[in-house]
Amino acid sequence: MNTAQGNFPQHTPVVPDLAADVIVIGGGTGGYSTALRAAHLGLTVVLAERDKVGGTCLHRGCIPSKAMLHAAELVDGITEARERWGVKATLDSVDWPALVATRDDIVSRNHKGVEAHLSHARVRVVHGNARLTGPRSVHIEGHGEFTARRGIVLATGSRPRTLPGLAPDGRHVVTSDDALFAPGLPGSVVVLGGGAIGVEYASFHRSMGADVTLVEAADRIVPLEDTDVSRHLTRGLKKRGIDVQTGARMTDAEVLADGVRVTLRTARGETRAVAADRLLVAVGRAPVTDGLDLAAAGLSADGRGFVAPADWTRLETSVPGIHVVGDLLPPPSPGLAHASFAEGLLVAETLAGLASPPVDHSAVPRVTYSSPQTASVGLSEADARARGHEVEANTMPLTAVAKGMVHGQGGMVKVVAEAGGGRVLGVHLVGPHVSEMIAESQLIVGWDAEPADVARHVHAHPTLSEAVGEAFLTLAGRGLHQ
Repeated sequence: MNTAQGNFPQHTPVVPDLAADVIVIGGGTGGYSTALRAAHLGLTVVLAERDKVGGTCLHRGCIPSKAMLHAAELVDGITEARERWGVKATLDSVDWPALVATRDDIVSRNHKGVEAHLSHARVRVVHGNARLTGPRSVHIEGHGEFTARRGIVLATGSRPRTLPGLAPDGRHVVTSDDALFAPGLPGSVVVLGGGAIGVEYASFHRSMGADVTLVEAADRIVPLEDTDVSRHLTRGLKKRGIDVQTGARMTDAEVLADGVRVTLRTARGETRAVAADRLLVAVGRAPVTDGLDLAAAGLSADGRGFVAPADWTRLETSVPGIHVVGDLLPPPSPGLAHASFAEGLLVAETLAGLASPPVDHSAVPRVTYSSPQTASVGLSEADARARGHEVEANTMPLTAVAKGMVHGQGGMVKVVAEAGGGRVLGVHLVGPHVSEMIAESQLIVGWDAEPADVARHVHAHPTLSEAVGEAFLTLAGRGLHQ
């Protein structure tokens, strides 16, 4: 047999296509939503991700933490059943490995779902560190240099801020990213930071039986929310036995063999030492731009690390064709996953040549999944007045309606509207399950409704949402139970 090379057919090696209509750097909520929408609109998309698609929200933040908070809610229910309702139930123990396994299964199924969506949409996911090499080019480590025909989307997310001289060790000193993955349940914890993340972790650990000290440097927790939200939330957390220290600062932290010793300067100027098994640092998040080489494309981050758009209606930077979504955006973007989804839709549609409505960040709802929960949309009363509005505010306790009495956790509905029956500027809720009640108020604020518009609609009785209806009835001059 003649085996000379010339007797066999020659095959040209397949060279991967290193060009696409859109290149997205970062596969978190903002990145993968951009990629999916762009692909659905017929664009070819390369999504560069150095870890797992889904980002912080899916793997270290929103999803696993809310799974754990649901478990905490079940634990709280046992206590309420025994102490309030005469149901003689007791909590034997918390099987931590089983709880973790359920949490991880939820995360895994969500992760597989995102991967399946991307695959079905024919988004090309390329794993590796990506950096800009020009206004239309991206180098992905191990894969080469890719060219974007229409544009590049920066969606590299954020990481927890840490404190100088206090390195997280994943055991005694943890950040919000690794708190859920630290070994076991601590018997005591100091949570540094009273924003939404810190409050949620304080609530979770208290439900699991830990002694909790919550430290916030501002004069109130969740300081970006309406003052009445802070007041009602503080009352609810203190009622559960959480030591809430506002106007306080940590002046020192010593890591010991079996925990930490934290020194605080209280609001009264007193020095106080707190020993705990764990210190959880939740002092905010910082944008991730390291390794991105913004300068290669003619960009730079601001002093806080954000990449600001030159055109907020398109989320486009000063370099045409390069857009930003998610945690890289400065305020007014709130750095929330659901805002990132909306931003991703906007950018994808813009790159596809569609006229897409800009994201109204003032109408993005904000939720804290503690016990009690908070949920808000629009302006606080103070912010509305600061912007020159003449306002009328109405606050209604949840316990003023029958279902609120059933739950017995307090809380309130606060509506901020323009004086004289004008449009609703903000709605603020505190209490059980208010995260599921905010959607109605989102529409009210987003559609510039007036109290009279809402008052004509009938709310089911008995429900917690009935308190929302009652609050608007009062503002419309038709008050019933208030």
